[in-house]
Amino acid sequence: MAEGVGLSASQRVAALAVARVHAGAPLPAALAQSGADASGPARALVHELAYGTLRHWGALDFVARALAAKPLTDAPLHALVCVALYQLEHARTPPFAVVDQAVNAAAEVARPAARALVNAMLRRFLRERDALLERAQRDPVARHSHPRWWVARVLADWPAEGPSILAAGNARPPQSLRVNCRATTREALLARFAAAGVAARAEGTCGVVVDPPRPVAELPGYAEGEFSVQDLGAQLAAPLLRVADGMRVLDACAAPGGKATHVLELADVALVALDSDAARLPRVRENLARLRLDRANVRVLHGDAEQAAQWWDGEPFDRILADVPCTASGIVRRHPDAKWLRRPGDVASLARRQRAILAALWPLLRPGGELLYVTCSVFREENDARVAEFLASHADALREPLTFPAGVAHSGGQLLPSAEAGGHNQDGFFFARLRKP
Repeated sequence: MAEGVGLSASQRVAALAVARVHAGAPLPAALAQSGADASGPARALVHELAYGTLRHWGALDFVARALAAKPLTDAPLHALVCVALYQLEHARTPPFAVVDQAVNAAAEVARPAARALVNAMLRRFLRERDALLERAQRDPVARHSHPRWWVARVLADWPAEGPSILAAGNARPPQSLRVNCRATTREALLARFAAAGVAARAEGTCGVVVDPPRPVAELPGYAEGEFSVQDLGAQLAAPLLRVADGMRVLDACAAPGGKATHVLELADVALVALDSDAARLPRVRENLARLRLDRANVRVLHGDAEQAAQWWDGEPFDRILADVPCTASGIVRRHPDAKWLRRPGDVASLARRQRAILAALWPLLRPGGELLYVTCSVFREENDARVAEFLASHADALREPLTFPAGVAHSGGQLLPSAEAGGHNQDGFFFARLRKP
């Protein structure tokens, strides 16, 4: 009985969080507002239900609307039906338990009379599942579980790869770690994991994938700074920057510090970690401290990359990492709320900011220096289009070819996001290395 009550409560909290996302709240804030602040299995289940429902929202929303005799005007109740449909289609929970507990949750999410409605809708889905899902496949939003404008843009930008890019956005991401080579070796960390009964494997150049995922702070070596959490695609940024001892390096959009700390693991450099969001800078400092990288030649600054006069000391940099704000269209498997929160106009507004940041940072680069332009987007307007425009207006900029490790799926500088069982299981990052002669 206690287990059933837990399931019903988890469905309710997840539904409230999903409804808040569709009202405009980012998923982490929506979960906190909905009461998903407990620890342990209950928290894990709520997160699984909320993240999974948003990954597959296009299809779930389509089916829920098809099941309703008239549109549900109660957003949390509609979200609850979608959460239950997610469980019926993608989880291993017995169908009778999903339905019974969703019926119980309906009374709390909406009103007691909603119990009969939810019961009827979910039982009809179990009877008519194949026909309903076949109908969903004929609708592009339902088939790809991305907004219509997003689907159109991806398919226009990537005619051949578009369907697989969209499918990858709905996959579960792996739990990818980056080994701190200044604290240990990958072999030693894997041995430590094995001794603790943690299943893990080596992937990429310095990566480890833990499968099944574990709470990161409970993994051996976390407190000692032996690894960081970082996607395998993001792990390519620091090596592509080609840093060496003695260089002066700027990470212009540094929070939460994953790429900045990787740079410091690779070389003894004088690093400026800059970010325009002061609230995110404590995370940078915490990561530097945990990884034992908070050295005297590392400065963490609050400042806008577009307003260099407010924070730059006038000494040029040998390397600049410009991981610019973007739509996050390449990492939606980790942040499924992003695809439902973004609007078509966001692409152009973010492109304007990317243009401004590039223009502002270029004068800070020493002759012979290199700037690595990075996004976590798959939209060409944020990627190749921005770089081509910059090169056309800056005669002193050269784009250099990039070489990626074997197994990295890419098209030019664009990493193609991986399916759930992909080899180098990466998010969709974009890289362009620009050199000042």
